[in-house]
Amino acid sequence: MDPGLLHRPRNLDWRRAAALLYGDWGTSKAYVIGLAFVAAGYAALPLIVAVCGLAVLVGYCYTVICREFPDGGGVYSAARLQSRFLAVMGALLLVANMTVTAALSGWAAVTYFGLGNDWVRYGTLGVILLIGAINYFGPKHTGSLATVLAVPMVLVVGAIVVMSVPYLTTKYLEPSHDTFLHNWVAFVSIILALSGVEAIANLTGVMRPDPDSSPDQPRVTTTARRAIWVVAVEVVSATILLGWAMLSLPPEMAPIIRERWEDMIRFLGEYYATQWLGPWGGRITGVVVGSVVGLLLLSAVNTAIGALIGLFYMMARDGEMPRGFTRLNRHGVPGWPLVLAVALPLATAAAATDLQMLAGLYAIGVVGAIAVNLGSCTFHRRLSLRWHERVMMAGAFLVLLAAEVTIAKTKPDALFFACCVVGLGLSLRFYAQRRAGLRTVVVSEPVAAAVAPEEVPGFQFRLNPGQNLMVAARGVTPVLRFALEEARLRQANLYVLYVKEIAVAPPGRVVLPEKPRWQEDPVAARIMTTALTQAQPLGVHVVPLYAVSDNPAATILDLAATIGVDMLILGARHRRTLVQLFKGDVVNEVARHLPENIELIIHG
Repeated sequence: MDPGLLHRPRNLDWRRAAALLYGDWGTSKAYVIGLAFVAAGYAALPLIVAVCGLAVLVGYCYTVICREFPDGGGVYSAARLQSRFLAVMGALLLVANMTVTAALSGWAAVTYFGLGNDWVRYGTLGVILLIGAINYFGPKHTGSLATVLAVPMVLVVGAIVVMSVPYLTTKYLEPSHDTFLHNWVAFVSIILALSGVEAIANLTGVMRPDPDSSPDQPRVTTTARRAIWVVAVEVVSATILLGWAMLSLPPEMAPIIRERWEDMIRFLGEYYATQWLGPWGGRITGVVVGSVVGLLLLSAVNTAIGALIGLFYMMARDGEMPRGFTRLNRHGVPGWPLVLAVALPLATAAAATDLQMLAGLYAIGVVGAIAVNLGSCTFHRRLSLRWHERVMMAGAFLVLLAAEVTIAKTKPDALFFACCVVGLGLSLRFYAQRRAGLRTVVVSEPVAAAVAPEEVPGFQFRLNPGQNLMVAARGVTPVLRFALEEARLRQANLYVLYVKEIAVAPPGRVVLPEKPRWQEDPVAARIMTTALTQAQPLGVHVVPLYAVSDNPAATILDLAATIGVDMLILGARHRRTLVQLFKGDVVNEVARHLPENIELIIHG
């Protein structure tokens, strides 16, 4: 079978896509609200609302990206529209993001399971190793598994919100007393609710296409929009309500809130269940909430490791990583990408001191990757973006760019971590290209535009049988042979036209025969006989056309338009300049007035 006819199965509906997105995006509330309280105390609600507003804006931008990239619209695909190097940089920032996602989610999961602080690091390392071992066998049906784990999470969050409703109050809320710069730094420190949107963009290649789209030109606008907005509504509303429920706790509980910020959802479940069901009900609810949230966080670890494997493998297939990264084990899993996908989170978790440190490392990767994606789409003119879509995408890009610069300035550990990941990735890329015999050269922009495959415009080939070609012949010349060959290759009908030119205008009216016949003209007869004789063994259908005119160019144009030919073939005439000046040139006249839908070939 022709490899060009093979396509990945598009069987991911919006429900399973939403579940996969929720496994990463939905778990952000598990630590965002706690981080907000650590950063701003009882003045944290505006920060939580601002982060949710940015999440909605980025979610909208990614519905546009999914529409424009139905075969995969992650940062690597989008940035390649600008340059391969920018695509690699965006992908490496995404590697940093996924690395910390695996470590952060594993750490948070172990915390929600109730493991003691002295054993959290070791539990995290064990979880990453276990999930890495599972990925050795190529886990399948992750969408269905994510759906199974997402439903209990939604129910648990809904139950906590319902139990907290009678106790919600605004009397403990405080206005911010800090400067805008301090609030901006606090806002940047809790931008963790953006995670997951990159994952949904990379899934467009397996999403179920819209009903009115074709396999050759699929569209996944409906599927992606439903998946993103369903999750966005739940994440935003639940994060704001849980944040309000946290800020409705009495101020005397502030030390306990700061102590339990890492498993804030479990703490809220225990507290409000105790108010309704008593101490035993609170303890049981805490165990249930911790188990549900912890399992969903483990699913996020699995998703991150799987994404790292796929990202390394994709770059290796593209020549940006060593070719050895494409070697598969007997279960179809790339070996070296699996090793890196487990080793990087292990090293990160081993070096971390607490969840807050991991959260600080996390933001620089996800914000940078999303900023590269949005910036690449904003400044690429070939994407069919509406003006308001481009404006909103540019606004989100500028906010995220400012956030990335702030993180690099205020969090040197995060900058060092990102530089290590990017440096390791670029070193592997340099090694891969050297082994492949590739060198980096600098060329001018016109040369780059001519040789870069991504800059070559798409052509619509017109090779359907049954086309109509016309050749205007003035003798048995090479142009007649070329027309017969072209008609044979295209399986087209060939109209052979000879125009007998009358260049004399005697006094009075010129009387022409009612129906001129080419058989009575020696020159025309030789042309038509030759064409018919040579066309028979080629299987070309030739239609002779004969006309008498004092304006050959006008006659050729009129017959070409009347018949509706697809291509007109003319022979270049080697006239002297003085003759062209006095008599004019038929080829130039035809080329100047020929309809745009008729192709013109001048054979010399």
